Amino acid sequence: MPLKKSISGFRGTIGGKAGTNLTPEDIVSNVAGYGAWLKESGAKPVVVIGRDGRPSGPVVKALTAATLQSVGIDVIDCDFATTPTVEVCVTRHEAGGGIILSASHNPKEYNALKLLNDKGEFISAAAGARLMEIAAAGDIEYATVDELGSLTTDGTALQYHVDLVLNHPLVNVEAIRAKGFRIVLDAVNSVGALAIPALCRALDVTCETLNGELNGEFAHDPEPLPKNMTQLLERMQESEADLGVAVDPDVDRLALVGPGGTWIGEEYTLATVADYVLRHTPGPVVSNLSSSRVVADIAKRYGQEYHASAVGEVNVVAKMKEVGAAIGGEGNGGIIDPQLHYGRDSLIGLALVLSHLATSGKGINDLRASYPDYEMIKDKKAVSDDYDLASAFVRVEQKFSDVPANKVDGLKLDFPDGWVHLRASNTEPIVRVYAEAPTVARAQELAQAVMAEL
Repeated sequence: MPLKKSISGFRGTIGGKAGTNLTPEDIVSNVAGYGAWLKESGAKPVVVIGRDGRPSGPVVKALTAATLQSVGIDVIDCDFATTPTVEVCVTRHEAGGGIILSASHNPKEYNALKLLNDKGEFISAAAGARLMEIAAAGDIEYATVDELGSLTTDGTALQYHVDLVLNHPLVNVEAIRAKGFRIVLDAVNSVGALAIPALCRALDVTCETLNGELNGEFAHDPEPLPKNMTQLLERMQESEADLGVAVDPDVDRLALVGPGGTWIGEEYTLATVADYVLRHTPGPVVSNLSSSRVVADIAKRYGQEYHASAVGEVNVVAKMKEVGAAIGGEGNGGIIDPQLHYGRDSLIGLALVLSHLATSGKGINDLRASYPDYEMIKDKKAVSDDYDLASAFVRVEQKFSDVPANKVDGLKLDFPDGWVHLRASNTEPIVRVYAEAPTVARAQELAQAVMAEL
């Protein structure tokens, strides 16, 4: 994969030539740019770093830490750490920022530098643009020998994160412990193998771990989608466990499986959590435009407002802050609870799901059956590099002029029984097409009707 630079960080495959992949030169130049931006912004010259289980992690971490030190920034190393663990540790240490060394759901040959601000949140578009400008100019002033940054380790980062979850006002620790829950976890050979069992031990939950060797040799495609979860689904068919859980390599996405191998899925993770949170803490709910309508249905059930943001965690967080959301996230299983921190977090997601099960007296399959049924499809349409997408969107909107349209991020049409969302890809000459309806056939029908206008 060519090196991809965006406002939130830098991603690519390990090896190859500089400028085309994520090579040592690319890591050093971009981390130095981040360090220079941090100092220019006046933030405290301290950065928290952590990594997932990828084989390239030790090398990428060493290059990252040494580069930050070389621009005069102190480094606090959490080593193996989930993305949300690094995020909460930025504020714990009152650091100026953080860097997460993880390519999320991408295969093992990938790695990435995910960049945080002093709030432990992904940096803004303006900050990202300025950072890339500094990195591209290459005019970095490195520290003298007496000004080099220090390197310390934080061996208690995970425990700190777990303690935050246990102290969350909506996590009913006593009720969970009293139930004696059993779960099956697919840790996909990454840091979930450390984090989720640690949380379970604290809650007296029995955790059986599949793919628990923390070696980054992912046993399957690491994105927590049904087609990749055959091992977990089969184990849940045989097991008497109350819940199956799948996380991605950096543990910011959470997918659920019910007893008997019932796929609950990523889209219904946020719905399940929102159902529990709104029962106790009324307030607006936010998800992105490509997330399931079921989240809006849950908000309506509790008489609360629903708001849709542009796709991307930074956009969801901005909308949550704007409307004072009680809960939010993304349909990919990313739970954002503002009472903990503004970042997708599978630990708080799991704790809230278990609290819901413990206090409702219902199993996860029963909860899923109580929510509306929707089916989602994801398609794409190839276009030429000079394709006039703006005009195409106008054409689509005119064709469906009687359908409410949202143009915050591409074009989303809200039909009475479903929706279609069109977005330009940031990396390929394609238009991404997402559609949802009560059945797959209806979702496909809606998508094809809209795509015909492209």
